Amino acid sequence: MTEILDNNIGYIGSKLSLINFIYNTINENVPNLHDKIFCDIFSGTNIVSIFFKNKVKKLITNDIEYYSYCIAKSYLSNDIINQNKINILNNLNPIKGNIFNYYSENGKYNRLYFSEYNGKKIDAIRTYLNQIKNDISEIEYLTLLTSLLKSVDKISNTASVYASYLKKLKKTANNKINLKPINKFIVNNQINDIYNEDALILIKKIKGDILYIDPPYNQRQYGSNYHILNAISKYDFNIKPKGITGLMEYNKSKFSSKLNVYDSFNDLIKFAEFNHIFISYNNEGIMNKKSILKILSKYGNVKIYEKKYKTFKADNNRKNKSINTIEYIFYLKKF
Repeated sequence: MTEILDNNIGYIGSKLSLINFIYNTINENVPNLHDKIFCDIFSGTNIVSIFFKNKVKKLITNDIEYYSYCIAKSYLSNDIINQNKINILNNLNPIKGNIFNYYSENGKYNRLYFSEYNGKKIDAIRTYLNQIKNDISEIEYLTLLTSLLKSVDKISNTASVYASYLKKLKKTANNKINLKPINKFIVNNQINDIYNEDALILIKKIKGDILYIDPPYNQRQYGSNYHILNAISKYDFNIKPKGITGLMEYNKSKFSSKLNVYDSFNDLIKFAEFNHIFISYNNEGIMNKKSILKILSKYGNVKIYEKKYKTFKADNNRKNKSINTIEYIFYLKKF
């Protein structure tokens, strides 16, 4: 289990360092977890969902970003996949394609997200996966694709997120990409529901026992921060990347808008058919603690838990610096 979490695609804001705090808070307030349906409606890299897979009866996971859906389908399905094709992918000859041209060293636009070799190798792998897509199961296709995404994360030329690239290739970006099989570790009899939808639309179509909400908390859009992962996942360049960073069209979350966040948060809670609702947020979020409590108190009894921890933020020199943060978990037991 630890290996799954440690090797998942990580980014600033992930819940890896807080997973025990989250679990202990939920376990303290909800009896008989093993009989409960657990929904992670902003699943991101699915760290929380993966952790809870063997602790609940069923999972419902969702994220509007396609790369997140790929990861969820790969780790949370219970199909046993023979990943011998990993060796085939690793042995493909590099070719010039859209990742090379739009996002790589010496490509048409010379955007330094990847070295020349890695950009061409990613193109070779994505081209091959599209060629065999109709000959294998969806789970096998997405599992191989997720193996690529995990490997890409290790050789990308970024400081943390994919919103921009470094001016020079760093040491790890010069390493040759090498895919490894995904080890699921946890395989059980669950039939989990995995979605790739807008949370505000999905919430009206699902129900369960525990709803875990980890929404975007600042004005940085996840779609722009991780557009490279979506570009590789979808591999659809009918709409051309634009600007210095090669940004493609992306989903804009209302939870990252000061104008829309409170109404959106209220609607999510209002329409949730879940008895137990847990919200992760922190003291740097665009919603303040007082306003969150005011909204939640309209729908049930509220508790709040706090934990101080260190997080990281990229400064103007693209170096990560440690800052002190307070993580909140709001627990709402709906009326």
